[in-house]
Amino acid sequence: MILNVSGRTDVVAFYEKWFEKRYREGFVDVRNPFNTKLVSRIYFDDVDLILFCTKNPLPIIDFLPSIDKPIIFHVTLTPYQKDLEPYVIDKRKIIEGIKKISEIIGIDNVYVRYDPILLNDKYDIAYHKKMFERMCISLNGYVKNIIVSFVDEYKNVRKNREVLKYRPFSESDYKEIGTFFATVASQNKMTVQTCFEERNLVEYGFKKGECISRELAYKMTGKTYKKWKARNCSCAEMVDIGVYNSCRHFCKYCYANYDEVQVERNSVRHDVNSSLLVGNLAIDDVIKVRRK
Repeated sequence: MILNVSGRTDVVAFYEKWFEKRYREGFVDVRNPFNTKLVSRIYFDDVDLILFCTKNPLPIIDFLPSIDKPIIFHVTLTPYQKDLEPYVIDKRKIIEGIKKISEIIGIDNVYVRYDPILLNDKYDIAYHKKMFERMCISLNGYVKNIIVSFVDEYKNVRKNREVLKYRPFSESDYKEIGTFFATVASQNKMTVQTCFEERNLVEYGFKKGECISRELAYKMTGKTYKKWKARNCSCAEMVDIGVYNSCRHFCKYCYANYDEVQVERNSVRHDVNSSLLVGNLAIDDVIKVRRK
């Protein structure tokens, strides 16, 4: 089993102590978002690989040497300011955190997500080119792989349209971004790719790939994985332990948050001693052990 920590919220940034406790106790419970009385129990003995996804890797760095599983780390590093990312920490600190993680788990296992790219009057193509190049230069020797995506019209994006003020991408936009990003990445000994995007920009020098390919998962674990059913992509199947509407970064373009009131409620309901990320087990919950 590949454990995703997490695409639904930022466990590393806000709930790292809970994850650490769950890892030490040997299991974690995950409530089914579509059937809230059904709970999956996952034992870490059944976990082959852990994917960490975060915008703030700092809280977990000291705990990483205690994890006796293969690790892939995805760190989202975007160029936006407080208007779009109110509570993301200083990007210079994130860069230093990425470097430390690379030294601990190895450069091949660290990915940076420049994700998502949105265009408006403030964050135009010239701005993205400048910031992308600055990022690549800063991480030369610590990161080999960069994953790029483009903003999608999620519920939260539509709600924040007046804040984001984003415009559609033209073909010339894709060409300029694709050509420049591919060139700069190559100059800094990196590859750049998309995942689950209609436009993969391979014609401009992007690598064709997935966030976690089944080939990569096999290489790291020696096991074969099915295609991920939860998304129409070619990534290896994963199990997410997060909860939607629980990330306190409050990014205006987020796909996993769409109700800020519920985020606050879920944050209050978080109990570091619970086996669940949000709330506690109830008497009538049905617990089923998930092995894969």
